[in-house]
Amino acid sequence: MDNFKSEVLFQHNAQDVYLYTLRNIWGVEVTVSNLGAIVRSFNVPDRDGIPTDIVLGYDKMETYLNGNPAYLGAMVGRFANRIGNASFEIDGESYQVSSNLPPHQLHGGFEGFDKKVWSPVSEENVPFKRVQMSYLSPDGEEGFPGNLTVNVCFELNDRNVLTIYTEASSDKATPFNLTHHDYFNLNGGASIIDHRVEIFSDFYLGQDADYVANGELLPVEGTQYDFRKSKKISADQGPSEGYDQSFLINKDYATWGKAATAISDQNGIMLEVFTDEPTVHFYTGKYLNVKGAKYGQEYSAFTGFCFETQHHANAVNIPGFPSTILRPGELYRHKTSYQISAV
Repeated sequence: MDNFKSEVLFQHNAQDVYLYTLRNIWGVEVTVSNLGAIVRSFNVPDRDGIPTDIVLGYDKMETYLNGNPAYLGAMVGRFANRIGNASFEIDGESYQVSSNLPPHQLHGGFEGFDKKVWSPVSEENVPFKRVQMSYLSPDGEEGFPGNLTVNVCFELNDRNVLTIYTEASSDKATPFNLTHHDYFNLNGGASIIDHRVEIFSDFYLGQDADYVANGELLPVEGTQYDFRKSKKISADQGPSEGYDQSFLINKDYATWGKAATAISDQNGIMLEVFTDEPTVHFYTGKYLNVKGAKYGQEYSAFTGFCFETQHHANAVNIPGFPSTILRPGELYRHKTSYQISAV
């Protein structure tokens, strides 16, 4: 079945908001909006063929306009995760960006990419079911330098793989680190602490008390962060803290590889994450507090988890980390895939 583009749902900042539906031959269905490049739903069959929506969100796109403080299903940027003290230097020039998590910046500031209406890009005669959209982030937005053009494409194929392609270019040197902020619950609801998780990483990124990456790379061996063998989230998770940590993926820089796997023993749904990004941030939703979510649900701590593929957190302030500065004439290009199966 071909893509389905809804009628205009509403307007936000004088721009039309749509919802797109991608379906494949096996009954996998993904709905995506050009508001925040949000994945609103991701329905997949479990081991018994029963459709299960594995991402958190709201029934109506209008509800996301209430702020979406948890970044449910959204594209976040210009810079994912935290920028320490909301400041950085590029070529000797100091910049102060908006501080929406004082004294730091989180996920791009007060109005990051998750709150923008992206412009749909029409495509014809493409081999898979896909939707593409773009956003022009003007020079000075949230304090960042440069006019930045970003393109994102969501593609669902008949192998039950959803791939998110991202590209960007800028007319000034600017920090750039994009990620998609899906919260997964393979059970379709309730707690995620019984999910079995494997993260292909020997090292995690050290953080200060504010969860800001400090430049350390620490071995996972002998710590609660050792997911090299599949284990339940509850096995080593602190009962109140959960996980909110970046992991260095075991692969060469800028190469394609597997980042993580999650399995629900309850219904057999397995999620495998592949990426060419160097790190994956594992977050188990400690701060979730959402009323009026999809299907009448309420989201509280540990009802969803994120695998946020990205560059090293706070790399703009850590010379020892790979650069996250996008310069004129350069093309930022990355992709992440979510492969679904039932076991």
